[in-house]
Amino acid sequence: MRTTILLSLIVLSFTSVQAQKWQPGTFTDVKGNRESGFIRLDPPGKGPIKDEGFIEFKETEKNNPYKLSASDLRSFIVAKDSFVVAHAPQNGAWGKEETDFVKVVLDEPTKLYVAQGGKGGGGSGFGISPGVGLGYGTGGYGGGVGGGIGISLGGGRGRKGGKTIYYYGTNTAEMKQLTDQNFEDIMTDIMGDEPDVVEKIHAHQFGLKNIDKLITYYNAQIAAHKK
Repeated sequence: MRTTILLSLIVLSFTSVQAQKWQPGTFTDVKGNRESGFIRLDPPGKGPIKDEGFIEFKETEKNNPYKLSASDLRSFIVAKDSFVVAHAPQNGAWGKEETDFVKVVLDEPTKLYVAQGGKGGGGSGFGISPGVGLGYGTGGYGGGVGGGIGISLGGGRGRKGGKTIYYYGTNTAEMKQLTDQNFEDIMTDIMGDEPDVVEKIHAHQFGLKNIDKLITYYNAQIAAHKK
């Protein structure tokens, strides 16, 4: 009986998520114009430009949607999650000319970004899934979508291997890949205003494999100071 109830809840949750693929959002185009409406991160089909990520947008729920390629945009926000357009880092995991979106995980002087590695087809590479919150931004970004819905990697991009890759930098033009080798130095720099967090990084309680827990802990410490 309990198993049946649990399965029913999972199905209902999945159905709810599917119905909420369109999320309130705002985009800023390359000319600096802002438009608010509804955004779908993981649209079906091919994008307007080959080898570029894309989203779908509509002004109201009743309007017909249209596709926006990465090179049309500077950034967009879905619920409380912020994404910016980025070109493939030199010697990075993307295709040489590829333009796509990366999520701003931590909006600090040295920012932390996340993207899905490999090379593939269309879509933004980000999907909506229940109970998954990938990062909790600070500053102007906030984190997680309410109601148990979160932004997760691995939507329509279909990138090879579906590998999650973190980058750091003062902006996307200067971003470099976060690795096991530079993790301690970079995350100490990003989170240096929280001594307790830095201590745990140096004690190797956190690493690239559990960076999501580190981000959650870091933001919990910041939130505690604001109370």
